[in-house]
Amino acid sequence: MTEPDRPAILGGEPAFAKPPSWPPVPWLEVEEAAQRAMQDGSWGRYHGPHCRDLVEALADYHSAENVQLCASGTVAVELTLRGAKVEPGDEVILAAYDFKANFQNVLAIGAVPVLVDLDPQTWQLNPGSLEAARSDKTKAIIASHLHGGLVDMTAVCEFAARHGLVVIEDACQATGATVSSNGDGRPAGMAGDVGVLSFGGSKLLTSGRGGAVLTNRADIAQRIRLYTHRGNEAYPLSELQAAVLLPQLRQLDEMNATRLRQASHLARLIEKLNLPLKPLAPLSLEEPSSSQPAFYKVGFQYTGEGLSRDRLCSALRVDGVALDPGFRSLHRTHSRRRFRTGGELAQADVADERCVMLHHPILLENEAAIEHVARTIERILAHAEEVSAAPEPGS
Repeated sequence: MTEPDRPAILGGEPAFAKPPSWPPVPWLEVEEAAQRAMQDGSWGRYHGPHCRDLVEALADYHSAENVQLCASGTVAVELTLRGAKVEPGDEVILAAYDFKANFQNVLAIGAVPVLVDLDPQTWQLNPGSLEAARSDKTKAIIASHLHGGLVDMTAVCEFAARHGLVVIEDACQATGATVSSNGDGRPAGMAGDVGVLSFGGSKLLTSGRGGAVLTNRADIAQRIRLYTHRGNEAYPLSELQAAVLLPQLRQLDEMNATRLRQASHLARLIEKLNLPLKPLAPLSLEEPSSSQPAFYKVGFQYTGEGLSRDRLCSALRVDGVALDPGFRSLHRTHSRRRFRTGGELAQADVADERCVMLHHPILLENEAAIEHVARTIERILAHAEEVSAAPEPGS
């Protein structure tokens, strides 16, 4: 028997018996695009209309002169490194808190990752840490926008320009975001020299797998083409994948606006309820800005003491709320022989232990659902001692 006003992990009714899914089912425009591709046979072609149309649409959306489609965001990052002429023995600076594939891509090239600390407010790459990390071997900087936060690209790009470095902007979690760059708002991925998108199965634009490289630098684009074109594409995106991405791109701005509005509503509720969660992104809708986040995840700094971060997340999962621990920081999961650091990594240590991220599908629900999320967090924290002592879900 369920008990009212108690978390599901303690026998209460789950807050969401059926959590929202991604991609949503049904999604009429996407289904129709897939059906047309099946009916006209273009889904199985090496060279059909859909990849060409997607390249044109992405180029127009991002004001990009060159777009290279590929098999994943991970491959896209590797291609940008090769396009930037990163070679064995070179060094690439990236945040110590980042998706591990970026670290591994640097190693795959034969280069050395150099890890730097985070901005204490946003837990994004801290431009103030770049000078201490730079050496005469430094070739590039990877700047990843994570969990709704945005890197200060103006500062990163100014530093890179002074030292002749290539800026790789990882927008895999920020497709459709607007990034401030020297006072102007640019589509995420276009503030640096070369940008990266992901179309993985949970991303804001999804075809299950896939990615893209964006750049206005003809030399980088040409080196990528020479590497990938081997009589055929070495890392292709299929025609069927492109077909289902096109209608999603047309709806991206509308969906991102909804996600921003709901993330802002959630932030206000968290503040009103005095919950120990601090958003990584500024979430005011009232103040005009040349930056506007996109929320693949909504990231928070968890400051609670009565309940561990991991147990809060596991309890919320039982209640149907997709809140998860953040990434493991790279310096805590890799041998010190494989990287060097550009100073202390104090904020990356805290992020490793305290970052949580809410998956974006709930942000497309109504305000009542968002309020239900906040109240569910409050309910779990109110029973912190019992939740801490409860058996691990599934054990």
